[in-house]
Amino acid sequence: MNRPVSNHTLIVFTLSQIWIYPVKSLRGIELQSAEVETRGLQHDRRWMVVSESGRMLTQRDLPVMARIETSITDQLTLAFESNQIEIPFEPSGERRNVTVWRDEVAVIDCGDKAGGFLSEILGQKSRLVWMPDETNRLVDETFARNGEITSFSDGFPFLILGEATIADLNDRIISKDGEAVEATRFRANFLFSGAPPLDEETWEHFKIGEVEFEAVKPCSRCTITTVDQQSGLRMGAEPLKSLREYRKFGAAVYLGQNLLAHSFGTVKRGDSIEVATRKSALLE
Repeated sequence: MNRPVSNHTLIVFTLSQIWIYPVKSLRGIELQSAEVETRGLQHDRRWMVVSESGRMLTQRDLPVMARIETSITDQLTLAFESNQIEIPFEPSGERRNVTVWRDEVAVIDCGDKAGGFLSEILGQKSRLVWMPDETNRLVDETFARNGEITSFSDGFPFLILGEATIADLNDRIISKDGEAVEATRFRANFLFSGAPPLDEETWEHFKIGEVEFEAVKPCSRCTITTVDQQSGLRMGAEPLKSLREYRKFGAAVYLGQNLLAHSFGTVKRGDSIEVATRKSALLE
């Protein structure tokens, strides 16, 4: 599994969509271009909703979070139905520690107004926190190359997924009289076109435009993929049911690739993706 395979033939695909998710587990924003920074795309998952005790809150337990819209100007705006709230990029609230999976992370609280807005929607006392620049949350050292950091992502700064991979999954679901799922359920930063299904699983080193990336770990999938990202409702067993039939390895199912960046700059929709080297697929 994941045995490096040298391939010096340059293969080119196209970046078709760019997404950021400013607040972990809230609705994302599709962009025409984005800045690749050390901890991920600019503004991606720099905020997180937590319980009063500082435990992360996500769609796994609160699927209604998918209905809270986000937008970025010179501040962060959250909107739900007819209500909205503006939050400055660098809040001056209380400094505290919160937990993201097994990581304890130093953050700044965004204040009572943001906490009250989210608490009313989620039906439990909640706080919004921001990750300041001086907080460095390390990528798992098993996969890190040079002490890379990430934001409030599940573990890696970037995630890529092929449009053909989603189309192939939906064909499998539809063949069993199910309904196709939208690509946003997988919350990838990058979607691309022009490759066959699951081709990204074999990528190792590649460039999007002039920015260099490395695919370091397949992305395991959870119950967030069963949540409709428009309605905020859990829709049943798909797509996990179908994924278990052909994407299961051990106890987990996988789709998409987690990435590290080896250079920084701007990526734009329509950029060429040049795959320089490949590796063995996760499931062969």
